[in-house]
Amino acid sequence: MKHEIISLNTKKMLASSLKKLLESKPLPKVTVSEIITDCKVNRKTFYYHFENVYALLNWMLKQEAIEVIKQMDLITDYKETIYFVLDYIDENETILKNIYHFMGKDELLQFFHQDFIELSAAFIERTAQKNQINVNGEFKDLLSRFYTGAIASLLLERINSKSPHDREKIVQYISLILNNSITNILTAADSENITP
Repeated sequence: MKHEIISLNTKKMLASSLKKLLESKPLPKVTVSEIITDCKVNRKTFYYHFENVYALLNWMLKQEAIEVIKQMDLITDYKETIYFVLDYIDENETILKNIYHFMGKDELLQFFHQDFIELSAAFIERTAQKNQINVNGEFKDLLSRFYTGAIASLLLERINSKSPHDREKIVQYISLILNNSITNILTAADSENITP
């Protein structure tokens, strides 16, 4: 247990250095040497935890955002989840734009795809359970991919250039869509006998 805590703290320290470096230079220019110098650890320590800078980046983004969102109750806290994501984007604007411009929209979408799919699938499954709707998995999978693409595109648009809508409107619009459309779609699928 003690080893796991030390390992997690080391990863957090490496991630903190990466964030600091990304504030002032593009992602491809950040080196392992710079990260370990800033952290005052050796190269072996870095490679014990991460294969390369991109693996550290992946871990950092998942720890700071995706894992937090996964802990939220997406049915009752969906507005808080949207606020959290928008806050994260605003607080890390320089870093996220840096990553976006290096990776590009498609690659960044691919980067987050599996995590976004899991979140969408969980929301859809909980909505179906809450409303006692029984729809087949293939349809729910398609619905997850549809919402994942839509929401991820909106978030990446906000990263790349500030959305023309203010935060309150974004939360209101996304909440309206999520709160109403998924239930209605699942209800329609149930009435169309798209059942397991």
